[in-house]
Amino acid sequence: MAYQVNGQTVEHDEEGYITNLGDWSKELAEVIAEAEEIEMDDERWEVVNFLREYYDEYQIAPAVRVLIKALKKSMGPEKGNNKYMYELFPYGPAKQACKIAGLPKPTGCV
Repeated sequence: MAYQVNGQTVEHDEEGYITNLGDWSKELAEVIAEAEEIEMDDERWEVVNFLREYYDEYQIAPAVRVLIKALKKSMGPEKGNNKYMYELFPYGPAKQACKIAGLPKPTGCV
């Protein structure tokens, strides 16, 4: 299973998470988002970029509770809440956003 980006093949697992984190690019994120039926806009990029920075720092993809708490701390309560996150990523903010960000599946996500 693989995504096609700029003539390159990027492998992913059965759930759509890329297998080599180094393969990630903004172009790939757009392809994954399209597969997830998500239109990338500034708000969604903000979350994806936040997740990538979080992962760089902690080497872990945060579960949804941790993600929302960290977003609230960094971006304020109007963005760090469940309702806002589920509007952006209806199939699960942590799962969908991590997939688009090219990160592993968050711990605790089924």
